[in-house]
Amino acid sequence: MLESLEITFGVAVLIMSVVAHEVSHGYAAALQGDPTARMAGRLTLNPIKHIDPIGSVVVPFISYMMGGFIFGWAKPVPYNPYNLRNQRTGPALVAIAGPAINLFLALVFGLALRYATELGLASEAFMSIGALVVYINILLAVFNLIPIPPLDGSKVLYAILPTKWLHIAEHMERYSFLFVLLFVFFLWRFILPIVFFLFSLITGMAL
Repeated sequence: MLESLEITFGVAVLIMSVVAHEVSHGYAAALQGDPTARMAGRLTLNPIKHIDPIGSVVVPFISYMMGGFIFGWAKPVPYNPYNLRNQRTGPALVAIAGPAINLFLALVFGLALRYATELGLASEAFMSIGALVVYINILLAVFNLIPIPPLDGSKVLYAILPTKWLHIAEHMERYSFLFVLLFVFFLWRFILPIVFFLFSLITGMAL
């Protein structure tokens, strides 16, 4: 029963965190002149608009059962890079908005955990759920900043690459699904020490 509740809360926190992540992409694009996400009705925190049945439900459950971590995604918020005012750096700004909101959420809940006693929040339920929010949002931010397509970090990489090297990006995009599968199933353990460090740094607690 306790494990079922933990999985349920974990999936719920993941869904809301990836929804915030995707909506941030849409707002970042809108601020740069692209109305695509707004016209598609995706500038909303209503999870129904963003849930991907596979990425938001099935994959998180399977990944938790297989490896003790929760991984998943929402439906990407659409945007048109040709509508952005700066088509060289614009996509990078759209991309970085997702991890930025996840880090912001991690900071807010992490500092609440750190000062829970002073804030009168030191209940077992808050500490448990708050720690889950911080952990999942740090994990999402760090994972998405990895510079492999189609993750957000790849868009940042493309923005800083010299123009003469941009053909590399085209080759990487062709194998993006393979890159992500390899990372999720074989290399994800390499980012966990970073996640644990950031968790402890923000909350003052060991994970």
